[in-house]
Amino acid sequence: MKIIVCIKQVPDTKGGVKFNPDGTLDRGAMLTIMNPDDKAGLEAALRIKDETGAEVTVITMGLPKAEDVLREAMAMGADKGILVTDRVLGGADTWATSTTLAGAIRNLEYDLIITGRQAIDGDTAQVGPQISEHLNIPVISYAEDIKVEGNSVIVKRQYEDRYHMVKAQMPCLITALAELNEPRYMTPGGIFDACDAEITVWGRANLVDVDDANLGLKGSPTKIAKASDKVRKGSGEKVTLDPAEAVDYIVGKLKDKHVI
Repeated sequence: MKIIVCIKQVPDTKGGVKFNPDGTLDRGAMLTIMNPDDKAGLEAALRIKDETGAEVTVITMGLPKAEDVLREAMAMGADKGILVTDRVLGGADTWATSTTLAGAIRNLEYDLIITGRQAIDGDTAQVGPQISEHLNIPVISYAEDIKVEGNSVIVKRQYEDRYHMVKAQMPCLITALAELNEPRYMTPGGIFDACDAEITVWGRANLVDVDDANLGLKGSPTKIAKASDKVRKGSGEKVTLDPAEAVDYIVGKLKDKHVI
């Protein structure tokens, strides 16, 4: 069994974010981490590997420094790492990103593709489902439990106030929630092996069945109107009332906001 896990190196928001003049993130100037939903997806793949002996390949699109997140994944137990990087791919929105990743994945054999539900730098939850559309395979999103049964996967899918149990035949794509599991730590031996491991690096020339018009900033239909760091909230309103008056005051405010 062959599993591909799409992971992303995202800004560590605790250290603040920085923007380029065109409104895109200045990824080269920020501290980074592995996207939490992606890490849960990786852990799910590694657990399947533990049970079935599956081969796990991690793939990411980003700057050359994104190699670090691949080595982290390999130190956790992934078998191979692929970095897709090229200047023409910079500034991509979800459409251009999913087009790029699908073009890279077409080079690979796979039974299952796992992505995170969404990335903390964009929160769109679009890339995973878009990859499945590009590859013409089924998608199950918002997974909070995954089991492999023969040539099928059974997924417990989060859905508002309940859950769905969905079964799909492989190949298929699953998007994972951060709540899916508790990712394992890197092992000392894994860290040494990952440092010595060879990372496969692909560029535009390695993408299969991809049109240049759908790549990078120029191929991104989403345009950024405005971008900023965290906006500080005002101090709010402070009132001193007795309990009965306080209740009436709060209820009145909730009605004014159409909350109740």
